[in-house]
Amino acid sequence: MLTPPNTNGELLEEIERLRMRLEEAEAVVEAIRNGIVDAVVVNSSPGERVYTLEGAERPYRLLVEAMEQGVAVLNSEGVVLYCNPCLAELLKRSVQNITGCTIDSFAAEADQAKITGLWRNVERKSAHEEILLLRQDGTTFPASLAVSVLPLQNLCLLISDLTQQKHYDELIVSKAALLDSEIRYRRLLETAKDGILILDTESGRITDANPFMGELLGYSHEHFLGKELWEIGLFSDKAANEAAVRTLQDKGYIRYEHMPLETSHGLRVEVEVVANAYREDHHKVIQCNIRDITERSRLEKQTQDQASALANQDHRKDEFLAMLSHELRNPLAAITNAVQLLSLQKHEEPLQLQARTIIQRQMGQLIRLVDDLMEVSRITSGRIHLQKERTGLNSIVERAVETTRSLMDQHGHELTVSLSPQPLWLHADASRLEQVVVNLLTNAAKFTTEGGRISIAVQREGDEAVLRVKDKGVGIAAELLPHIFELFTQAERSLDRSQGGLGIGLSLVQRLAEMHEGRVEVSSVMGQGSEFVVYLPVMLNPATQLQSPLEVTAEPIGPSLRVLVVDDNVDAAQTLGLLLKATGHDARMAFDGVNAVKVALEFLPNIVLLDIGLPGLDGYEVAKRLRQDSSLDGVVLVALTGYGQATDKLRSQDAGFNHHLVKPTDFMKIKEILASVSQKTT
Repeated sequence: MLTPPNTNGELLEEIERLRMRLEEAEAVVEAIRNGIVDAVVVNSSPGERVYTLEGAERPYRLLVEAMEQGVAVLNSEGVVLYCNPCLAELLKRSVQNITGCTIDSFAAEADQAKITGLWRNVERKSAHEEILLLRQDGTTFPASLAVSVLPLQNLCLLISDLTQQKHYDELIVSKAALLDSEIRYRRLLETAKDGILILDTESGRITDANPFMGELLGYSHEHFLGKELWEIGLFSDKAANEAAVRTLQDKGYIRYEHMPLETSHGLRVEVEVVANAYREDHHKVIQCNIRDITERSRLEKQTQDQASALANQDHRKDEFLAMLSHELRNPLAAITNAVQLLSLQKHEEPLQLQARTIIQRQMGQLIRLVDDLMEVSRITSGRIHLQKERTGLNSIVERAVETTRSLMDQHGHELTVSLSPQPLWLHADASRLEQVVVNLLTNAAKFTTEGGRISIAVQREGDEAVLRVKDKGVGIAAELLPHIFELFTQAERSLDRSQGGLGIGLSLVQRLAEMHEGRVEVSSVMGQGSEFVVYLPVMLNPATQLQSPLEVTAEPIGPSLRVLVVDDNVDAAQTLGLLLKATGHDARMAFDGVNAVKVALEFLPNIVLLDIGLPGLDGYEVAKRLRQDSSLDGVVLVALTGYGQATDKLRSQDAGFNHHLVKPTDFMKIKEILASVSQKTT
């Protein structure tokens, strides 16, 4: 009950107090009607008065407490005065644990400044912010905060959990990406220029096919659906189809080439199939990419046929060269034997000596050319075999100069030769080095104008012998110079250079020099000529390093032996027999295989020089029969043949031959074999 005032002044003061209390009460009632609180604490002097929700206003409180959004009422310091059960559930805390705490203490550390700024700096009646709120268990969740200004300087926060909204947004983005991917996939499937089939992994049946697959085989899209691969012709039967599907299920990948397919018109199409198994959404699918390789297969077959034809042609070439070499070796053997017989004459006239020397030298070159016919590939692959011995470089140069003399005279060239004043001994293949010098001199002659000058000089520089061939010819173009030693390299031909050769001479020069542990260099200026310089290591102790080869003499080495010569080339057999007799051996001859066996059993030779290509029985069969007869135990069999390939030597070894010599054979090699047999018989 109010106490009546005593004076007018007191009355006025009481009226003012009543007005203020009325305004305060109206504000509280408005807050309660808005459903914000069920109790508001008002600071008022001299004490506190609490206004509570009663009667008809209670439904508003029940409505706030039933809301699925969190609600909090804050004072001007951000302290929570009230929160509804939903906010307590969101924060995993009790209402009592929340009330009395500042709202920013429930925000993630990174967002505390955001929420503080939200309730301190709100200038309008409402504001919004998205932050991470912190649960009691330490986890966070995204939340949307809407702030409103209440009477009495209080704030109302409406708090919504955005977890589901975020998930929904992500789902929308994911669906959009999936839709975009599906569009791209469908575009690729429909525009691909390979056939594509999609199969169910479990059943192996086709679930989709692209348009190109229909174009390839001439069928509609529906024709493929529900079928297994063997039903459209990709496999021979159902079992093969199921085996392929099992492989895909296990390994996830399979590939086939040159698989036949048949179109709707009965035409054959060769295809390449690449299949992969992969996961699509929540199940596995198989994708088969089918490429038409009919044209590629045709080209592959054409290439294979061409390769086979080339191989067959190469084989026929080898057979021809082998036969040509064999046919050339027989007359060469007879000529070589005859020349060596002439060398046994004790009183030879100077003219005969000169003629015989020329024949002997040219025979050596011809024999080497025949060897190259058998092994042309060894030149291109660097498989040239050297027969090294102690030899003098001066004599090699002299022989090379003599060989090219007619070419120099033909063009009127002035050739200057300067030999080393002291002997330069090399451990080398003399014939091959002579070939080097001949090639360099021939090259100089070809590219030097009529009447031009060419020089060749030999000297020693340190531990190397240096050979220089210099000309005053047309020279070598700068762009060609780095490639001059490459196989088949040639300067541009003109009518007056028709004798330019095959372009292998300088390549052979370089390879032979390197095989002798040397090197070759070139320098040239167009219009001023060229200079080739060959460097070769000299022998440091030539007197004791190598022994001289056996000389052809009429005296036998060791006791006389019985030697049977078997050759269907009568001249070759007779000349070799004469050589053997001239060196003190008892020689007999046979000209076919059957007669060879008969003579051998009668003559009981120590050595048989046996040709391979014999009429009747060939040399291999003759050797086998001789080895089977006990009366010929210990006989030495020497294959003397025009066949000199590695396979020929292995075959002769299997047949029982002790030695394999290739025609025309240097008689010195035969004498070495005779000497070794003589030593065993003494």
